[in-house]
Amino acid sequence: MAASAYASALGRLKPEFNAFLPKATFDQLLAAKDPGEIAKQLELTPYGSDVQQARAAYQGISLVEIALNRTFVRRNRHAYEATPFAGRAVVGAYLTRWDRQNIELILSSKAQGRPVTETDEHLISSREIPAGLYAGVMTLDDFRILLSQPTLEATVQALVKHGYGGTILPLLEAFERTHDIFPVVHALDREYYRSVLEAAKFFQGDEWVVRQFVASEIDARNIVFLLKGKAAELPVDDVVERWFEGGRLSVSEAPDLLGARGVPELAERLADRFPSIAEGNDEYRATESLAGYEVALTRERAVAELKRMRTYPLSLAVIFAYLLLNELERADLRRIAFGKAYGVATERLAPLLICPRL
Repeated sequence: MAASAYASALGRLKPEFNAFLPKATFDQLLAAKDPGEIAKQLELTPYGSDVQQARAAYQGISLVEIALNRTFVRRNRHAYEATPFAGRAVVGAYLTRWDRQNIELILSSKAQGRPVTETDEHLISSREIPAGLYAGVMTLDDFRILLSQPTLEATVQALVKHGYGGTILPLLEAFERTHDIFPVVHALDREYYRSVLEAAKFFQGDEWVVRQFVASEIDARNIVFLLKGKAAELPVDDVVERWFEGGRLSVSEAPDLLGARGVPELAERLADRFPSIAEGNDEYRATESLAGYEVALTRERAVAELKRMRTYPLSLAVIFAYLLLNELERADLRRIAFGKAYGVATERLAPLLICPRL
């Protein structure tokens, strides 16, 4: 694609990059005593207008969650609108991840027999706008229809017209027997990655950056599966069954990797290609928590991908760099807010943040 098309996108998004929060702001938020104080501090940032508008109906962690989601949605929409026409298929396919996340939340609620109203603050903003709306392809009315369905089976039937039913319907009979929602969620994730990689074909010349970006996410998810499988002492076949294709780490390597004597040794075996992963060993040995590994992988991936994408500013890379920073900031802010809500110590929260160390 002509560089001039992405020069326009860069011009529209460049001021928005400056709106992401600096390290000092994260330090201040970490010092807050509770979600209410976090909300007050966020009023002094680009999240301020959304905090103020939501304050009339919400407070505490709900207020923070809704304000974060609304800012997140608006930024995603802005990135999509800034994308030149020829790149929108790829960006649109990527952004369906938020539609899928909402669908998975609805399906999980239906499978557990819980009304979605118990979790709707994670799904809907203060204006009843799902986090995936405008980012994905489904409309507000579409989500309302899903929310109104009486059973999981009826919800799946309602999803058919959106292209998700074909993925879920073959698994419905097994779910009715086992009531295990994981295979359904996993199938949605697998189809998502397939569709994004399919959209990122080499017809313009800059999609290779997106393919590497998606492949690195697939690698991170597969590594987490390996670590969880080793920690739970799952059979190799169970781990392989959950593998996502499209990453650089081949499923054929899984049996040898799982032959490690424990989780720390497995991390050491992976460290030649994913150097930061071994940073999680100390925490795992002390608490048997895999969080340190996941944070190390996420941070390493973010640093590598942003470095690569910033090298190609007049391409799809500028869009995906912005989307990645948006996702990371929302995740960090949610981690702080929920950590404060549940009384997690600041010294425990700080190492889990990604953005302040980019």
